[in-house]
Amino acid sequence: MSITEIAADLYRITTYVPEINLQFTQFLVHDQEPLLFHTGMKAMFPLVQDAVKSILDPTQLRWIGFSHFEADECGSLNEWLQVAPAAKPVCSTVAAGVSVNDFAIRAAHDMTDGAVLQTGKYRFRFIQTPHVPHGWDAGLLFEETQGTLLCSDLFHQNGDVEPLTHSDVLDRVRQSLIDYQASPFANYIPYTQQTDPVLQKLAELQPRTIATMHGSVFAGDGKRAIQDFAIVLREMYEKADS
Repeated sequence: MSITEIAADLYRITTYVPEINLQFTQFLVHDQEPLLFHTGMKAMFPLVQDAVKSILDPTQLRWIGFSHFEADECGSLNEWLQVAPAAKPVCSTVAAGVSVNDFAIRAAHDMTDGAVLQTGKYRFRFIQTPHVPHGWDAGLLFEETQGTLLCSDLFHQNGDVEPLTHSDVLDRVRQSLIDYQASPFANYIPYTQQTDPVLQKLAELQPRTIATMHGSVFAGDGKRAIQDFAIVLREMYEKADS
């Protein structure tokens, strides 16, 4: 387990699982109404809870956010809702309607495209991103004050990599996607007619920090990085179809 402050009041909590050569990350926003983005799977809950305790009182969490309904995104959601009695899930309207409000012990604060969640001094704009990275319920949060995109599985990198980098991570991303093509997890990030427009929409946000769940956080020209990621994704699927 490692904890790194990757931007002011934004903490990266990461567990490396050597058996699958992959990091799992949660992002904690220390603000007036604290936000945890990604919960991790149920088995990780004790570890992540201890990490959160080292930064703030977990009972004070107000928001539990995630991109889409999946174990590493929200598997321990109910455990967190039990610890933090004032907390609510934060997700897309689709996620709330089709999964979360049935699964969770407390109804979700569901968000439509462009809606804003204010945690105090930080503003999180919800970007609806169906099937990006995957799932029709997918959406991402963009923190407008510091320019941080909480991007879920986008920019996935295998390995026990450094917490934060200013270097291009696209070679790692490409290799990770190639590795998955020969496994049961092929087509991990689907490519459809909607994929490129969604990625270009994210690029226009011009993020300064791209906070991925699996791999190093990238700090730099986020617009260029997302545009380059779109090219990598398109080329991979064009190659697979040829």
